[in-house]
Amino acid sequence: MKVLLLVTLLLASLASAENAQILSGESPVVVLGSKWLPVHRTFKKEVPDMAPPPEMNAGNKSAARAARVNNPLIPDPNEQTIDGRSAAIEKIVQEARTADPKPLDGFSYLAKIRNGGKQAIEIVFWEYQFIDSASKNVTRHQFLCGVKIKPDKEKEVEAFSMMGPSDVVDAGTLVNNALQEKVLINRIEYTDGTIWQRRDWSFAAIRESYKRAIETPWGDEMCRSL
Repeated sequence: MKVLLLVTLLLASLASAENAQILSGESPVVVLGSKWLPVHRTFKKEVPDMAPPPEMNAGNKSAARAARVNNPLIPDPNEQTIDGRSAAIEKIVQEARTADPKPLDGFSYLAKIRNGGKQAIEIVFWEYQFIDSASKNVTRHQFLCGVKIKPDKEKEVEAFSMMGPSDVVDAGTLVNNALQEKVLINRIEYTDGTIWQRRDWSFAAIRESYKRAIETPWGDEMCRSL
């Protein structure tokens, strides 16, 4: 239900992106801190549930179910039925056929932010910038977050990306550790429909990546890379 609500909000955001009245000026969100780190992500194997609904018998009545909850030693009668045993065998077969998901090596980008406005936030567009002091090259990682932040409250947002801090880094930058970091808030959407957007940022520039982000089914992640 939470994921469905998030997707609904993001679709509504796309529909109103160009029609809504957009405010600018000083950012109503304050960046309190930021960091990034390499991460190794593993995923749980998803096996389809092949079990049929249990037939109605004495063991499935409320009193019997409550008794099993209170005493785990009481066996579940559904496991002893023909359907129950068949489902257990089918589950073993499906687990054997389902490949283990491959782990991913990537980067986690985090920012701690505070809502300095008077309305509750529901969607945040932000970016993590890396600036090479020697060459002045700027690498930008943009993210979309579906997150509720009440006025004057803080929240840490986190996004995963396969892209590292910089694609091209000058050798002198590595030696002198001169890769500067900056977090920018690009756009804020509030629960009352109000929108704030950074003056030199364009929604149109990320429209296609935004569509791709919301079309892919969301899991329990807070943010996605754009």
